[in-house]
Amino acid sequence: MNSPTSRPMNSDDALHEVPDVGLLLDRLERLREAHDRRVVLGVAGSPGAGKTSLVVAVLAAAASRPALAGRLAHVPMDGFHLTNAELDRLGRRDRKGAPDTFDAPGYAAVLAAVRDPARPVVTAPSFDHAVGEPVPDALVVPASADIVLTEGNYLLLDDGPWRAVRALLDEVWFCGLGDDVRRERLVARHVEAGRDAVDAAEWVHRSDEANARLVARTGDQADVLLVDGRVVSAR
Repeated sequence: MNSPTSRPMNSDDALHEVPDVGLLLDRLERLREAHDRRVVLGVAGSPGAGKTSLVVAVLAAAASRPALAGRLAHVPMDGFHLTNAELDRLGRRDRKGAPDTFDAPGYAAVLAAVRDPARPVVTAPSFDHAVGEPVPDALVVPASADIVLTEGNYLLLDDGPWRAVRALLDEVWFCGLGDDVRRERLVARHVEAGRDAVDAAEWVHRSDEANARLVARTGDQADVLLVDGRVVSAR
């Protein structure tokens, strides 16, 4: 089975969905100025809560900020899915998307390399949603990048190898959204990815919602909380 996919979105769509993107860019500029090394910003949230929309909006809007233009890179957590063959071997294929179906230590290792003061060029995997498999070394963090954005469900999870991931994030923003709207988006996303409507609804009810409940409990640890693209609290 394929894992949840990110629906295609252009920058105009994303900017419309994140009305407070300007405030977030101001915060990014301050975060960048506070560190001599690369900064790693995490965007967390339950499946379907708008993480990708937020990252796409920030990347698009940053292009018009002189202090940020050309200085951002993107390394999503999705690239660290275990392969389908490995999930079959472990008996976890029917739970793809759960915390133990990702290579969390590999993810942490890439984030640690990104933060190296020597600013090396770092490669990272992406995820091919059409086939449901990671693609090794498909993404590049260039030496010129000052900020790396990474988004995923489990960035604030205080459990096993995910603790190491959280320790490597300079700041985490958490996306919230009403459950009914979020579930509707998830079902539509799965249908767009090729599932029939009944199968999509069943997957959301059984798999995505179990993960969503786990993730929702971590939101109070975030530095910024957003609901439907608006900042509602910040430390």
